[in-house]
Amino acid sequence: MGDTTRRKFFHGSAAAAALASEAAAQTYQKPGHFTVDCQSHLFVPELVEMMMKRKEPPYAYQKDGDTYVVTGPPGEWHRRLRKSHMDVDAKLADMDEAGIDLTLISINDPGPDVFGKDGMTAARICNDWIGDLGRKHPKRFAGLIVLPLQNMNESLKELDRCVNRLGMKGILLYSNLAEKFPDEDEFRELFAEAERMDIPILLHPAHPVTFEQTKGRSLMAGLGLMFDTSIALARIIMAGILDQYPKLKLVCPHVGGTLPYLVGRLDHQALVLKRGAENITRAPSEYLRHIYLDAVSPIPMAIQYGIDFVGVDRMLYSSDHPWVDPKTIGGHLQSLGLPPADEAKIFGGNARQLFKL
Repeated sequence: MGDTTRRKFFHGSAAAAALASEAAAQTYQKPGHFTVDCQSHLFVPELVEMMMKRKEPPYAYQKDGDTYVVTGPPGEWHRRLRKSHMDVDAKLADMDEAGIDLTLISINDPGPDVFGKDGMTAARICNDWIGDLGRKHPKRFAGLIVLPLQNMNESLKELDRCVNRLGMKGILLYSNLAEKFPDEDEFRELFAEAERMDIPILLHPAHPVTFEQTKGRSLMAGLGLMFDTSIALARIIMAGILDQYPKLKLVCPHVGGTLPYLVGRLDHQALVLKRGAENITRAPSEYLRHIYLDAVSPIPMAIQYGIDFVGVDRMLYSSDHPWVDPKTIGGHLQSLGLPPADEAKIFGGNARQLFKL
């Protein structure tokens, strides 16, 4: 392929992708039923202020009037925060434009687990701020909890406080906890308590353990984050956590990362080659079918595949706002031409039941 042809192909592909997303947003119609956004984020201003005083990742700094957040290791990922990333009024305006009735609001990466001895302080700052949003706007926001899982005793106390005093509705669990995956024994008590309290866990990408392997060609967000949740979820399944805690309610965003497309290989490895099956009693794909997925994907066929895989009762509408226009994912969902009853479940009915909204 010559340079001219290559440029035409690239620009044509990029233009087609941009047009597809724009078309999805433009054709989106506000749902005629109660709509819940299950994955939507804001950065907490007080936490950003705390990060401004730090010198090691995670830290924040200002340059040319903009604020940047640096996560690590190795501290090479510098992400610029836009005003909308911390603006509640902007969030509400975008919700209104998209016809979103209620948002399950959460922070983004970094989580308290990477703040070391300051983890509890970071967790309380975030949970108090998110919980306060729920109190100020009880019909618009419900909160997801973040925990300093480097200290399990403090985490369980904070979980109890957030559920029973702040009225928060779920746990945001990072796909790696300071580069440890959440299936490790030291985190097992969290799953036990989540099952006992009947509170869902949403597995969310963190600064990926494959950062070094995906930073080339700027693949950290496109692939690295998706690999992280895929690895974490596969490890949770293969560790037997869903056998040990069969009533655990687990959500994996971004249509399960890559795992729904690769789980057949895990089945073959475990059932035929007898590799890694010592902690499970069923095929890995059977566990995956009992996990909730959210619909954040820029390709409608991926959303359809996710619905086909887990069933319509386990698919949740999410936007990944402010990184993604809520109307884009909604438009892709609507383009599938699902029966109205199924669409109503995905846009809000499933979430209302799962999170007890």
